[in-house]
Amino acid sequence: MSLQSIPEEIQNPSVLIGKKLLYFTSVFVSLGVFLFGYDQGVMSGIITGPHFKSYFNNPSRAVIGTMVAILEIGALASSLLVGKIGDIIGRRKTIRYGAIIFVIGGVIQTGATKMLDLIFGRIISGIGVGLLSTIVPVYQSEVSPPHNRGKLSCIQFTGNIVGYSSSVWVDYFCSFIDNNKSWRIPLLIQCIMGFLLFLGSFIIIETPRWLLDNDHDTEGLIVIADLHTDGDVTDEKAKAEYRAIKEDVLMHRLDGEKTYSYMWSKYKKRVIISVLALAFAQLNGINVISYYAPMVFEQAGWVGRDAILMTGFNSLVYILSTIIPWYIVDKWGRRPILLSGALVMGISLCFISLFMYLAIPLTPVIVVVFVVIFNAGFGYSFGPLAWALPPEILPVSVRSLGCSLSTATNWACNWLVGEMTPILQEWIEWRLYLIHALSCFISFVVFYYMLPETAGVKLEDMNTLFNDGGSTIYAASQYSRINDSFDDFEQSSFISNLDYQYNSLNEQVDENGTSNMNRVISSDQFSNAGQGKVSIPSQAALARQQALINPSNVSIYNSTSHIPSIVPGNNPNVTGNANQSVFIQAEDIEPPNFEDVLAFKSNDTHSIKGSIRRGSESVKGLLGKVFKKDTSYSAINDEPSSIDNHADNRSVHE
Repeated sequence: MSLQSIPEEIQNPSVLIGKKLLYFTSVFVSLGVFLFGYDQGVMSGIITGPHFKSYFNNPSRAVIGTMVAILEIGALASSLLVGKIGDIIGRRKTIRYGAIIFVIGGVIQTGATKMLDLIFGRIISGIGVGLLSTIVPVYQSEVSPPHNRGKLSCIQFTGNIVGYSSSVWVDYFCSFIDNNKSWRIPLLIQCIMGFLLFLGSFIIIETPRWLLDNDHDTEGLIVIADLHTDGDVTDEKAKAEYRAIKEDVLMHRLDGEKTYSYMWSKYKKRVIISVLALAFAQLNGINVISYYAPMVFEQAGWVGRDAILMTGFNSLVYILSTIIPWYIVDKWGRRPILLSGALVMGISLCFISLFMYLAIPLTPVIVVVFVVIFNAGFGYSFGPLAWALPPEILPVSVRSLGCSLSTATNWACNWLVGEMTPILQEWIEWRLYLIHALSCFISFVVFYYMLPETAGVKLEDMNTLFNDGGSTIYAASQYSRINDSFDDFEQSSFISNLDYQYNSLNEQVDENGTSNMNRVISSDQFSNAGQGKVSIPSQAALARQQALINPSNVSIYNSTSHIPSIVPGNNPNVTGNANQSVFIQAEDIEPPNFEDVLAFKSNDTHSIKGSIRRGSESVKGLLGKVFKKDTSYSAINDEPSSIDNHADNRSVHE
């Protein structure tokens, strides 16, 4: 069948392909972090309002701290679960459910008649925030190409701060309303934004890595083509990206079911970095400002509405600071930005503490200046990068699980800061800011020694960067793809890692009593790889071109007799027949053929028009049942359909 004979609406069903699709998706899912930012800031202005204080009988600082921080309890609980949820139902559906839960919580808060109602509503909203704050960064990292993945993550964080700033200015203008609408309207607006995200979740794409990890291969190839080759599924670039992702997915499957203990034992350094990144993002003091900025400014000498106004000006500078890393994060790298940000924040907090202690006439102005500098330091460093690092450095097999753990850590630290800040502002006053300054300086030391540079490195190549890919074969696979991303120093370090993995595997084989094992890549090839003497092919290339493998090593692809540690019959984590090969074959990573793609696109269950048609049929059927009319209908089925996918009986995701 020729391409010319295919209807145009099937060839290119949407104008949103390539960069347009990438940026539309990135901006739209940023609504998820917009909600998080809005909810962070909205309470900072409300809790100082006279009508709010009067309506809730002048609550104490401890009660206010509990009400503000209780959102983190809901977020903590849901973030621990979202790792499994995101892997089972997909990134897109998780965003959908997170949005609608957030809306329900917002409605409860808006209609609150007593403090317990407000607290309950914030718990429900917190559950939604936990889902969104975990899955949106994962979604972003999985649809972004390596050369501007950092930029897109920073754009996403800018959405968060736009949400924060919006809430501050909404609070400010609503403070002129002389009744209880002054605090109810700001709470209502977050419901509207959450509902828009819910509606948009029916339109945005699912991530290609989740699709391929769940064997929705045809849809995965289509999404890859839409993102990277303007919808052309026959383009070699799309096919190469498909093979790289599928290969990575299949290699990780050899390890069996993924648990927290498995993740910790295999990717300990990556997990530590992921957890500490978001822990320091909170302990460095940002939410002392985000949640309680008007209180901070009142403490410095600004009173009432003026404190909210200063918070609003501060938020505008905060937004501008988040735009800076758009242009430097993929050029400078992650390390210098994080390290410089830690120093700027720590020094600013020291000056804030000093001038609050001195209490001179210029203290209010100087505190505002250093709060702005502090926020700008956070906005271009820890703000975007602390959220970008976990989904960037964690492998696809444990990405949702690891992001779940790191996000839960974020919310635990967030709760601690939110709960204790108003109390400590009374108890230790200016000394509070020295505690967070110390945290900033500790974070500088930690990331200076622990964090490698990840800018420009493909997600599938992080195993080699962290030296925990799991096998010599896998390490050799990574070399050909990562080679162009390294400078001379990093390349020499990489070759040392290859030597280390080779020796580690040799020791492992000796321990298993199989010292006569044949290897795909010899030690000479490892030591010569960085000197241009040997061009090590990727795992995908080896699978497609058997001639590249030394004759004595062909058996490694055709049998499992030499590697007892990963034979299905011997490894409880791997399922399957003990006599079948667990190694990747050429056909395992080949993209679906054009006929499969055509059949998928021809089926209107995957089109917006089809979704609208089924939705209208469901509504008509539901109304018919309510009014006891005999109206047949087809309920909305949001589960994978049963189209033949990639020459097997796998189902295709919605």
